[in-house]
Amino acid sequence: MINPEEIRETIEMIQEQRLDIRAVTMGISLRDCSDENGDKLLGNIYRKVTESAKDLVKVAESLQEKYGIPIVNKRISISPVSAIAESSDLEDYVPIATVLDKAAKELSIDFIGGFTALIQKGETPGDRKLINSIPRALAETDRVCSSVNVASSKAGINMDAVLEMAGVIKETAELTKDKDGIGCAKLVVFANIPEDNPFMAGAYHGFGEADRVINVGISGPGVVRATLERYPDVDLMQVAEIIKR
Repeated sequence: MINPEEIRETIEMIQEQRLDIRAVTMGISLRDCSDENGDKLLGNIYRKVTESAKDLVKVAESLQEKYGIPIVNKRISISPVSAIAESSDLEDYVPIATVLDKAAKELSIDFIGGFTALIQKGETPGDRKLINSIPRALAETDRVCSSVNVASSKAGINMDAVLEMAGVIKETAELTKDKDGIGCAKLVVFANIPEDNPFMAGAYHGFGEADRVINVGISGPGVVRATLERYPDVDLMQVAEIIKR
């Protein structure tokens, strides 16, 4: 049974410590969307994403209203596109990014991640198509995020991939220079990417996950900021030294 003290503590956390839910992210598997026909693939992806997340924003907003805890972002992560699209006849994967962006806007989703390739040991044809598509995909969409894993402790560093991604970053910056290079803010180059990652901009739905999952991220920055404002004279370097000991 909830008592008045617990209610008071919750209100204090929200109002004084600035607790919020930073993001609710739905992970969606697109493994059942693969098709040799590119148009069918695009249709399958759009249908799976929009049907799976059709109530995500509505439910998040109802929970926010019911419990009084702000939910800042509503997001989606999907299976790595390089693997899902590899068997299709698409020449590049920009159309997939366009479809994902359309779905995100229709659902009022803030970001959708999973325009992803895992190439720490080497590239497949699907990986190469995705990587070559990244600059245009991020320049021509607003809510799509991309990630590429180029190294791991087990496999080592794929130096060819590192060089390749340097060129991708530069081209992405050039194509979005009129938007302060925003394309690069939606791109993550990883070493040791997690098996499943709900955090933007490097989010993707891992192959070991269920068909659909919900990830909830509690805000740390707001609480840290509230604490720093409470103790404005604290020497942060001194605190860091104490922690290291």
